[in-house]
Amino acid sequence: VQLQASGGGLVQAGGSLRLSCAASIRTKTRVTLGWFRQAPGEDRVFVGSVGWNGDYTYYADSVKGRFTIIRDNAKNTMYLQMNNLKPEDTAVYYCAGKLVGLGRPWDYWGQGTQVTVSS
Repeated sequence: VQLQASGGGLVQAGGSLRLSCAASIRTKTRVTLGWFRQAPGEDRVFVGSVGWNGDYTYYADSVKGRFTIIRDNAKNTMYLQMNNLKPEDTAVYYCAGKLVGLGRPWDYWGQGTQVTVSS
């Protein structure tokens, strides 16, 4: 599994941004995909995830109602649509993947993309 995130940038508070994660996954390999973020001086934290066929999504409370994860397996791409951005959303955003199965760790990581929200 190889992942590559893109789409970060500078946006004003209240604005929107869409991140993309291009995924290279072997045929018939079921992978849950997710987004994490890491602000300066802080730990990397979970933002949200989407099931291998896009049938469910989970979100951190801090982004519920503002962020939406979309998975397009035909394009091997996952998106993070971020609306109503706040300065506290400023972080490096990472896409990640894990094999489907109970207790599986997030084994696969893409490089981060910087999102900066100005007040």
